[in-house]
Amino acid sequence: MVQVPFETPKILTIHLQIANYPVMADEIRRRMREELFRRGVITAQALEEEVRAKAALSQVREGLPSELREAEPAWELRLERVRDYLTDFYFAYNLPIDLFEQIIDRLLDERSVEKDAFDYHFNPELAPFDLLLKQAEQYAAMPLDNQHIVQHHLEEIMVVLIKTIVSDHLGFLSIAKQWFTAEDMRFVRSRRIGTGKVGGKAAGMLLAWRILQECAPEVAARTVLPESYFIGTDVFYEFLALNRLEYFDQKYKPLDQIRAEYPRIVAAHERGHLHPAVLNQLQGILERVGQKPLIVRSSSLLEDNFGTSFAGKYESHFCPNQGSPEENLRDLSLAIRRVYASAFNPDVMLYRRQMKLLDYDERMAILLQEVQGQAYGRYYFPALAGVAFSQAPILWHPRLRREDGFLRMVVGLGTRAVNRVADDYPRMVVLSHPLLRPETTTEAIRRYSQHLIDLIDLEDNAMRTLPVDRVIGADYPALRLVAEVEEDGTITPIVSRAQFAPERLVLTADTLLQKSDFVPTIKTVLSTLESQYAFPVDIEFAITRTPELVFHLLQCRPQSSMGGMSVPPIPSDLPEEDKVFGVSKMVPQGLIENITHILYVDPLQYSQLENASRRQEVARLVSQLNAVLETERFIMLGPGRWGSVNPDLGVPVSYADIYNTRALVEISVPQRGIIPEPSYGTHFFQDLVEAGIYPLAIYLGEGGDFINQEWLARAGNQLVDLMPEAGPYADCIRVIHVPSERAGHTMQIVMDGERGLAYTVRER
Repeated sequence: MVQVPFETPKILTIHLQIANYPVMADEIRRRMREELFRRGVITAQALEEEVRAKAALSQVREGLPSELREAEPAWELRLERVRDYLTDFYFAYNLPIDLFEQIIDRLLDERSVEKDAFDYHFNPELAPFDLLLKQAEQYAAMPLDNQHIVQHHLEEIMVVLIKTIVSDHLGFLSIAKQWFTAEDMRFVRSRRIGTGKVGGKAAGMLLAWRILQECAPEVAARTVLPESYFIGTDVFYEFLALNRLEYFDQKYKPLDQIRAEYPRIVAAHERGHLHPAVLNQLQGILERVGQKPLIVRSSSLLEDNFGTSFAGKYESHFCPNQGSPEENLRDLSLAIRRVYASAFNPDVMLYRRQMKLLDYDERMAILLQEVQGQAYGRYYFPALAGVAFSQAPILWHPRLRREDGFLRMVVGLGTRAVNRVADDYPRMVVLSHPLLRPETTTEAIRRYSQHLIDLIDLEDNAMRTLPVDRVIGADYPALRLVAEVEEDGTITPIVSRAQFAPERLVLTADTLLQKSDFVPTIKTVLSTLESQYAFPVDIEFAITRTPELVFHLLQCRPQSSMGGMSVPPIPSDLPEEDKVFGVSKMVPQGLIENITHILYVDPLQYSQLENASRRQEVARLVSQLNAVLETERFIMLGPGRWGSVNPDLGVPVSYADIYNTRALVEISVPQRGIIPEPSYGTHFFQDLVEAGIYPLAIYLGEGGDFINQEWLARAGNQLVDLMPEAGPYADCIRVIHVPSERAGHTMQIVMDGERGLAYTVRER
C-alpha cells in the first residue's frame, strides 16, 4: 500500500522548485554539487563513478544488453539525467533545505540586474509551499511606498497559499485573500497534523478572528480564540486507506441502503487505527494542553459555506481528558474516528444530494480545541454559550429590529443552544431590545427557561446533563449575571446570598444583558463580520468570567436565510370553513402557494400510542410518505417537537425524513405538557431554512392560535391508498388531498412576520 507522506519529502520539494526554473536548472544543480563537494558529502570522482554505474544499470532495465553502450548523444543524455537525480538525492538527504534556497536566491540576485526587482520567477500554482511563504513575507516586508507595485503578485500568492492549506471555495477565497497574511498561513501549518486543508469550520473561525483584529481591535483585545490544532484532510484519506475503509460509491447508493449500512461503517471506523505519526503528534498535543478538556470538531471541506452550512450534520465529540495519558489518547483517537465516520452519515449524504454537492470530493479535516469554560467544583463549563445571528431569523414584537441580531444561549456547554433537546429551553434574545422576551408572564418565563445544564464532570471524566439546582450554588461566580429567583410570583435579581434557593432559580441572563458590556460587544462582533463578509453571518461563542467577562469566538459562517420576500396581506374576511390553522408566535415572513396535500399526525392518537417503538414506526412512515409525496406540494403537521430525540415529545424524525415538505408545523398539546420549543437558531432550524422549509408552531389557546381539527378529522384519508402497509396507523397519520375536499381549491399559507394563516383558496 502506498503511504501518504505526512510532510513533503525534501527531494520532492527540491525537484518541484527546480522545475520552476527550467533555464536555470543546470546552473542550480552545478552549484548544489559544489556544496556537496565542498562540505565533504561526496567527492566529485565518487559521484561521477556512481553516475556511470547507475547509468549502465538503467540501460539494462530499459532492455539494452549490458555489454553494449549507447551511441554518444543518448549516453550523454542518460549520464546527465542520472547525475541530476543523484545531485538532488544527495543534497536532500545530507544538506538543509535552507541552503538550497540560498543557492537559488544568490543566482536570482545575480540575474536581477536585467530583471524587474519586484517580479518573481516561478509559477505560484506549481511552487512549493515554503517558497510561496518566503516570497509573500518578502513582499509584505517591503517599504509601504513599494507595496502597490507587488500587490498583484502578493494577492496571487496568498490565494494559492489559502487554497493549499485552508479552503478552495471561491466565496471564502474572495474574502479571505483580503485579510490573511503569510504569517497566518505559517501559524496554521505549525498547528496542523499531516497535510491537506484544515476545512470549513477552521477556516471560518480563523477568518473571523483576523477580521476582528483589524476592524474591531478593542473588541478583539477582549476576545479569546480557543487554543486550536488542525488535522489536515489528507489524514482522512490516510486513515481510510490504512484500515481498508474505502467507501467510494457510498454516496451514490439509495438512501435506504445508506441508512442500513451506516451502523456497520461507524463500527468499522471505531475499530480502525490512526497512523503512528498522527498518534505521536496527538500525544504531543495532549502533553501541551495537560488536563484541559478538549472538543473534537468536524471541519469538512463543505462545511460553513455560503448557502450550505452543514450545521450539525457531522459529529463533534467532547473529550474530558481527565484520565491517564494512555486513556486520554485512546479517547481522543476514538473521537476523531467517530467524526470521520460521520462523513458517511445518511443525513449528510441526503443533504449533499439536495444541495447538488453529491459529486464533490468531500474530505474531512478535524478542528481540535480546548473547551472554553471554567472549573466550578467538580464540574467544568462556561458561564454562557450559544449561537448568534447578525440578522434575527424571527421577531415576536413590532419594536424588535431584525438587523440588530439574535442570540440563542444557555448556561453551560453550547450543545443545548444548537440542538433540539428534550423539554428544555434556551434564552432567546433579539439584540435591539435584549429584555423584551417572547414570554410575558412569570409562569411562562419560568416554564420556558433552561432547567438542565450540559457540562463536563471532571471527577467522573465524562459528559453530563444535570439539573440546574444540582449544579449551581450560592458561591457560583457568575450567579448574579445568569440567574434570578422567583419570589411571590415575581422574578427578581439576586442581590444577596440570603435570597438564594436552588429550587427557585430561574436562568434568565437578564443582568448580563442589562448591566454588562456583553450586548454591545456581540453586536459589534456581528456587525463587523457581516460588513466584511458582505453577507449576514452567524457565530458560535462562549462567555467566561475571570472575574472580567471574556468573550470566546468559536465559529463563524455565512447565515442561512429564508430571504425577505414580499407577501400579500393576510385576508380578514374569510369564512371560518376556509381557515385551516393560524399562528401568532415566532412567525417568519413568506408565502407558500398551491399546497395540495397535508400530512397530519393526530396529536391525540399519537399520545395514545402505547410505547416508543410505535412512535418510532410513525417516524418511519412519515419518512416514507416524504418520498412518496416528493412531486407534490405538501406540508406536515404534528404534535410537539418534530425532530425530538424523545418520541414522547414529538415525532423523532431527522432532516432526511422531512426534506420535501414546504412547512413543518408543530402543534402544542397542553394536556400532555408537550409544548413545542421554537427551533429558531438550532441546527435543525438551519436545515429547514436552507431547504426552504418554513417552521411554524401552533400554541393552542394562546394569542389566537387555532387549528381546524374538525375539518382535518372529517377529511378523507389517502394514507392507505398511497401506502397500503400503513393501514394499522391510519387513525394516527392522515394524508389529506386538499382538492378532493374542496373541488378546484388548494391551500396557501401567508406569513407576514407577526401572524400566519393557512386557508383554502381557489386554484388559479
